Amino acid sequence: MSSPDPQVRAARNPSTRPSPDDSPSTTAFRVGGRTPARGPVVAVTGAAGGVGALLTERLAASEEIKQVVAIDERRGECADAQWHILDVRDPAIADKLRGADVVVHLALDLDLETDPAARTAYNVRGTQTVLTAAAAAGVHRVVLCTSAMVYGALPDNELPLSEDAELRATAEATGVGDLLEIERLARRAPRAHPGLNVTVVRPAVLVGGTDTALTRYFESPRLLVVAGSRPAWQFCHVEDLCSALEYAVLERVDGELAVGCDGWLEQEEVEELSGIRRMELPSAVALGAAARLHRIGLTPSPAGDLAYTMYPWVVSGSRLHDAGWRPKWTNEDVLAELLGEVSGRHTVAGRRLGRKDATAAGAAGATVALLGAAAVVRRARKARRRV
Repeated sequence: MSSPDPQVRAARNPSTRPSPDDSPSTTAFRVGGRTPARGPVVAVTGAAGGVGALLTERLAASEEIKQVVAIDERRGECADAQWHILDVRDPAIADKLRGADVVVHLALDLDLETDPAARTAYNVRGTQTVLTAAAAAGVHRVVLCTSAMVYGALPDNELPLSEDAELRATAEATGVGDLLEIERLARRAPRAHPGLNVTVVRPAVLVGGTDTALTRYFESPRLLVVAGSRPAWQFCHVEDLCSALEYAVLERVDGELAVGCDGWLEQEEVEELSGIRRMELPSAVALGAAARLHRIGLTPSPAGDLAYTMYPWVVSGSRLHDAGWRPKWTNEDVLAELLGEVSGRHTVAGRRLGRKDATAAGAAGATVALLGAAAVVRRARKARRRV
């Protein structure tokens, strides 16, 4: 999910797996001592942390949900869910999904620090396994969560984009290649598995306990603005994402859904609300430096992440709105929450600095130092090639 979630790196412990007969169909009426509702049995992957944990708690408390089956590599805190401890890439997950009506797949790793190859292997293989297992178990709906980043951040994007807009993103930004592959799997699954419905939810910049290249943008001493760019900021609070996912679970809306706050903020509004001044750089300098810094390992963010701070990728969310859904958070409120979350953190060009490093380097000095380091490395490489 865009949301990077630490549980995907938790230690695997096969000995804690429940017995095969501990299935949702046999436990739905006794977990938590609650009188069962008439609604669906819902399985949530990635249920121990992040968005998965919030959604699990929300669904378990809902009178419209019969039972929640929680799946993760570690046990979470929701006592009213039926827990299964396993890796979502394990084909045994099909047994745990029997009796479920809907699966919400949130076990994604979008962490900036994860090895890209390992991240892709987890995200793509996990989604493939969940879709196949859901079909085998007789599940009729799977809800996937990607990101509005799949539309791409481009200077000619409409404001806002409709859900049916072409997916024009490339694989150059963190995790976006994985998300595009997940979107491809979502489109193919109903053809490969007749009777299986797939809903895809695409949130805007996700805020609320998240750590991404886009939230780290607001940890910088200056907001990097590329000269000639046209940023437009739209946020999505995790609470609104969970309510949108619940709409999908209850089949109040289906298909491809975009979710975010109403409207957007221009760059000047963001700077005024945040109180953080800009540092404007020419496009060639900013993109070239970002690429070099990532290539030599000084920053976790590839140059492709920068495009999402340059050009608009605002979404309308019309399908959810037509179904009666409304966000509870405004862009201004989410930005204020984000600034509170990142207070005290120091990030330059996507790289986290310790307090001592940030104090010693200074605001502009840290940026200059990183850009200078990249330039020094480049000159050294050129000198070696001439020898």
